[in-house]
Amino acid sequence: MDTYADLVFLGGQVVTVDAEFSVASALAVTGGVISAVGGRDDVAPLVGPDTRVVDLRGATLLPGINDSHLHGCAFGMATPPLSLDLGHPTVSSLADVAEAVQEAVGQVPGGQWITGHGWDPGFLDECVTDPSRQPSRRDLDAVSPDHPVVLYSFSGHATWVNSKALELIGIDRHTVAPPGGAIVVDDAGEPTGLLHEGAQALVQNALPPLSRQERTDAIRSTLATLARLGVTSYTEPGLGPGGDGIMRGALGAQTLDVYRQLLAEGELTARVGVLVLPTGMASTAEEFARTLTALDDSGASGDADPRRLAIHGVKIFADGIVPNKTAWMHEPYVGGGCGSLCVGGETDAERIAEIDAMIRHAHAAGHQLGVHVTGDRACDSVADAFAAAAAEHPRPDARHYVIHGDFLTAHSMKVLAAHGFGVNMNPTIKWTVADMEEEFVGAERAAYAWPYRDAIDAGVRVASGSDAPVTYPDWRQGVATMVLRESKAAGRVSGPEQRIGLAEAIRTYTIDAAWQDFADDWKGSLEPGKVADLCVLDGDLLGADPHDIPQMPVVLTVMDGQVVHDALRD
Repeated sequence: MDTYADLVFLGGQVVTVDAEFSVASALAVTGGVISAVGGRDDVAPLVGPDTRVVDLRGATLLPGINDSHLHGCAFGMATPPLSLDLGHPTVSSLADVAEAVQEAVGQVPGGQWITGHGWDPGFLDECVTDPSRQPSRRDLDAVSPDHPVVLYSFSGHATWVNSKALELIGIDRHTVAPPGGAIVVDDAGEPTGLLHEGAQALVQNALPPLSRQERTDAIRSTLATLARLGVTSYTEPGLGPGGDGIMRGALGAQTLDVYRQLLAEGELTARVGVLVLPTGMASTAEEFARTLTALDDSGASGDADPRRLAIHGVKIFADGIVPNKTAWMHEPYVGGGCGSLCVGGETDAERIAEIDAMIRHAHAAGHQLGVHVTGDRACDSVADAFAAAAAEHPRPDARHYVIHGDFLTAHSMKVLAAHGFGVNMNPTIKWTVADMEEEFVGAERAAYAWPYRDAIDAGVRVASGSDAPVTYPDWRQGVATMVLRESKAAGRVSGPEQRIGLAEAIRTYTIDAAWQDFADDWKGSLEPGKVADLCVLDGDLLGADPHDIPQMPVVLTVMDGQVVHDALRD
C-alpha cells in the first residue's frame, strides 16, 4: 500500500471516549492523525517496515489528557530551583516552613528575596491544632531578619511575608488594601504578614519580575512534567496585563510571548489554550473594558498554529476562595461573614452591576468567558450575568464557563445548562481541602463542594483541571477523587452523593475538556481523522480498583503523532 502507519497499538484496552464510550483493542497513527481504530485485522494492513508496533499487553490506551485549568508558567516557577517547595508533605508545620526559609537564607546573598510556594494552613500542625492560629511575619522574622521573604499559599489567593518584606514594600497599619483585597492585621491593628486576594499585588509589584529566561525554563519544566503524566493539552487560564502583578508576572503578557517562541522553536510538547487576563484579582468594570478593548485593538490574539497555541477567551475574577472566607456565599461562614464579589462597588448591588458589565462587555466583543467563581451566591450572579449577556447580544455557541464552581446551586446549573454553558471543576482541590473546608462552611456544605453528579445530571458540560500549582497536575488522582469522593488528609468520604462513574470522569479530562477548547471535533477522543494525542496507562484502567488508579504508571505519551514520553524504551 502507499501509506503505512507510523504507530500501531495492539492487544490492549483502547478507550475511545466516543459517543458510546466504546472500547477497541487496536489503533493506528499515520502522519499525526488516527488512521484506524478497531481490532488486529483493522490495523494489520497498515503495518510497514518502519512502523513502530506497540504490544500493549493489556494496558490502557486513552486520548491524550486535557488539563483544562493549569497555570503552566506559574507551576514551573513554583517548584525548585525557582522557588522553595512548601507543600504537603514536604512541610507539615510552621516550624518546617521556618526551617526551609532559614536554610535558604544561608544560601543566597544578603538582602535577596526568598520565595516559596505551596503552604496550606490545613496541613500545618499549629494551625490545625488551633484554627485561630494563622501564619505570621513573626514566624519568619527570627530566621530571616534581613532577607525579605514572600511565600505563596497553595491556592494563590494568599501571600505570607516577613517584616523585612513589609518594610521594603511600605506596608504598615495605615496602608489601605486595594478593592477586593485584605491586609490581615492583629488585635493592635498591625499587619500580620498575610495578604489576601487583590492585596497580594502590593507584594507582587515590589518583586523583580520573572526574566524571559526564567519564564522559558519554568514552562519547559512544566512541559516535561506533563509529558510524563500523559497530558497533551492544557489551558493557561489567564495571561495578560492583569497577571503582571501575580506571582512575579508568571501570568503576565510576556509569558504568552514565551509560549509563541517555544512553538516557533518546536519545543511546545502540549497544545496550549489561553484565556487573556485584562485585569487582576480585583478590578472595576471600567478598567476591565478599557484594557480589553485596547488588547482587542492591538490584534494580539493571532497565532501561527491555532491547534497548538490558541487564545480562546477572557478570564475574570468574580470572588475569592472559601479558606479565605472571600467566596461570596448565601449563608454565613462559621464565625460569620458571607464574603463578597471582588470587583468595584461599595454594596452588593453595585458589585453585581460591575460583574454584569464586565461579562456583558466581553460577550458582546465576541469572547468566550471563563469566570473564577466559587461561592454559591457568586455562582448564581455569574450564571445570571451570562444569561443576560446572551439575551442582550445573541450569538451561537459562546461556550462560556464558570471556573471552579465549588458551590454551584440548582439555579446556576439550570441557567448554565439552558444556554449551553459549562463549568470547569477541580477534583484534586476537592481531594486536598475537603476536610479543611468544614471549619469554614460546616460539614454539610463542605461535603457538597464540587457537585459533579448534580452538574452532569443537570446537563452542564463539565471539564476538569488541576489548577496547578494549586495542586499537582495528576489527572489519575482527579479521576479517583471523582469516583470515590475521598479526601487526602483522612481518606474520609466527602459527599458520596456527588460521585460519578469512571467513564464520566474520563470524559471530563478528554472530550468535554476539548469542548471547552472549541476542539471536540478534532481532539478529545480516539476516532479516525482526529489528531493522534495519546496516553498509555500501564494496566487495565476500566477494571481497576479506583483506589489504585493514582499509582498506575503512564508509560507512553504521544502528541500530534510524536512520542514525547516513552517509558517503554527507557
